[in-house]
Amino acid sequence: MIKSLLQSRIPDNAPISGIDVLRPELTVGSPNRLVFGPFFLFLLLIFVKRRYFSPISDIPGPFSASFGHWWQWRRTLKGGTEKETIALHQKHGNFVRISHKEVSIGHPDAIKALLVAPLPKGSWYQVFNLPDKRYVNQMGELDPTRHIHKARNVAPGYAFSNVIKSEPYVDEAIRTLEDQLGKLSQDNKEVDFSQWFNWYGFDILGEVTFSKSFGFLKEGRDVGDSVANTAILAVYICIIGHVYWLHSWLLANPLIDKFNLRPSLHILDTCFAALDARKKSGEARKDMVEQWKETRAKHPDRMEEKEILAGCLVNIGAGADTISSALQAFFYHAIRTPGVYNQLRKEVDEAQARGELSAVVSHAEAQNLPYLQATIKEALRFHTPIGFGFPRVAPAGGITILDRHFPEGVTLSVNPWVIHRNKELFGDDADVFNPDRWMDAERAKEMNKYMIPFGAGYNQCPGRHLAHMELSKLTATLVRDFDIVQVNPKQEWKFETHFTAVPYGWPCKVRRRNRGT
Repeated sequence: MIKSLLQSRIPDNAPISGIDVLRPELTVGSPNRLVFGPFFLFLLLIFVKRRYFSPISDIPGPFSASFGHWWQWRRTLKGGTEKETIALHQKHGNFVRISHKEVSIGHPDAIKALLVAPLPKGSWYQVFNLPDKRYVNQMGELDPTRHIHKARNVAPGYAFSNVIKSEPYVDEAIRTLEDQLGKLSQDNKEVDFSQWFNWYGFDILGEVTFSKSFGFLKEGRDVGDSVANTAILAVYICIIGHVYWLHSWLLANPLIDKFNLRPSLHILDTCFAALDARKKSGEARKDMVEQWKETRAKHPDRMEEKEILAGCLVNIGAGADTISSALQAFFYHAIRTPGVYNQLRKEVDEAQARGELSAVVSHAEAQNLPYLQATIKEALRFHTPIGFGFPRVAPAGGITILDRHFPEGVTLSVNPWVIHRNKELFGDDADVFNPDRWMDAERAKEMNKYMIPFGAGYNQCPGRHLAHMELSKLTATLVRDFDIVQVNPKQEWKFETHFTAVPYGWPCKVRRRNRGT
């Protein structure tokens, strides 16, 4: 009776503020109400529970973060996760809630408590198991014990004693890059270092992993659109990693393979093609694949055949972007910071005049250039290639950090940008690019404790030795051999962090120098 009375007094098209709960199609007995009513009520209860009754409800942070991964997704799509996280810590302090179940910790004690300690990694890492969960690599392995076992299997390939054997082939890549830069200089053309440094990273990964360059530098182009596809994949990883169950319906779905729609297929195809070419050539060196095959032959009980492919996929998928980011940071900030590039040039030229440098500067020679090494370290601090937090999960019994207890299952992360911009650790000028901070040996020793550009603990980047060799050799050689200036010195670069913070948009002109001048 009440329902009929209300409907007779209120026309269907009458404007009602809020939700039109009295409309016939939305009344209690209507099908729409029966279907959607419980669903929205269920969502509301979940949101209320996450917002007000979670064990981390008292942690401050963005309002949207308390309901789910909305804040993280938005920052991924928009870019600037690292800068926004720094701003949130400056506003709220050491603890910031960045999702319904994750807290970012900005205090240096978190490095030891979370990263160095053998805690399980956040579920987000699983999405790095490419192309799907059958190929679990050490980056995508969440359990610390199993991760350590996998790392032991592939460690010989990443060992510095093995990486340094590839130095002659890194030299060849650098010579090819310099030849290409020389041609661009002669033609008075602009240089897009965001492309050339990425291609440099890809080609070296081909040499050290498969004994063969991919040919990016030689051809001067994105072979097979690998770089473009990697950029797409990076966005996917950052978003779907938070809802991993969707991965099986998306890129890990067999139908995606059938219609060749998977952006990660280029990585798989690249690896298979490289492995096939390596096998046919008969000229394979003691590269990473060879080291892993030997480990597999010696320990078939602990290392599966598919772990070799998994290792190759991780190299190709994650190695080039980080190197490009670091190299761009080195040159961009060096040429834009008064006095830095001149000091670099002075140090390198003096070493050249003393006959201490080879045609392509060797890794060992570059270690004797202290200001160069200080500038590399400052580039890694000031513009860390990884802009996302490193998540870990509170173990059974929970964990206490800075007198705050977090129960089992809460995700806790450390963002390297937050740590590296901490003024208590790196000085009042932590927001300024300043290689001189590393020239004081005692101060550098203390600051090194808090440098985590490659992570820390059991999940530290296995390719850090290769990365340092790539950085040291190329920076020293290019500083000596080329003048580099921005086309528009006032133009700032751009970057949107999709896991890696890879810049673009700062075109340069180069001019070859006579060595020692």
